[in-house]
Amino acid sequence: MTARETLDRIRVSLKEAGIEEFEYESWIFLEWIFGIRRADYYMDPNGMLNPEKEAFLEEVLAKRIRRVPLQYLMGSCEFMGYPFFVDERVLIPRQDTECLVEKAVELIRDSQRNGKEAPQVLDLCTGSGCIGISIKKLCPKAVVTLSDVSEGALEVAGRNADALEAEVSLIQSDLFEKIRGKYDYIISNPPYIPTKVIEGLMPEVRDYEPHLALDGTADGLFFYRKIVQEAEKYLKEGGVLLFEIGQEQGADLTEIMEKQGFAQIKIWKDLAGLDRVVMGRRLTI
Repeated sequence: MTARETLDRIRVSLKEAGIEEFEYESWIFLEWIFGIRRADYYMDPNGMLNPEKEAFLEEVLAKRIRRVPLQYLMGSCEFMGYPFFVDERVLIPRQDTECLVEKAVELIRDSQRNGKEAPQVLDLCTGSGCIGISIKKLCPKAVVTLSDVSEGALEVAGRNADALEAEVSLIQSDLFEKIRGKYDYIISNPPYIPTKVIEGLMPEVRDYEPHLALDGTADGLFFYRKIVQEAEKYLKEGGVLLFEIGQEQGADLTEIMEKQGFAQIKIWKDLAGLDRVVMGRRLTI
């Protein structure tokens, strides 16, 4: 088949499967499998394609039609400008989470300018490691620890750390169960979707991403409560607790943190103008 025929076929298949971004993904398939970028395509849309690669296209396109996420099929996802390996053991990194990393990096760099050259950073519920590894890449002197309850997730995080040459430590722990010492920053994107909401999510998320990393129990706040309640034992004086949140959770989490004695609580919005990041500081321990 020609590049034009193949692109049209991908486009129609994805559209009929109900994939909203079928146009964008069609070009991704063409470049990923055949190495043909848009500029290449327009120079020679009638060029014949490698039949062996067409067979592979059939295989992965069938999976995508079943709504397997494209990132899992490709085994990669870009985050903060870095390529991260992903599979079904971890959530796919979202652009919204970049807001959390950007704020963490801003705070860490400010502290480094004020004399704290090697701050201790804990990425709790690390998943793919995208948060902690990105912080390490952008703040090389930070001492970063990645923690997750899932052994599979830590294997993915370790693979990403190796691939991106990020010197981090990894600990398998159910929240703070096996964490020792104190940190300047505890950063977390914990499960925060209310259980009843999960069934209404798009099939890619509901059927393929790990529910362990999604389910925040009945009100979505279970893990925030646990982390906030225990964090005081693991934060240095003046230490910062930084969360990603769902768009309607800012007020509830602020109340939870205030009751636990956190101060200087702030909420930042994402690019869509929705509440996305919450920070609190532990002033007395």
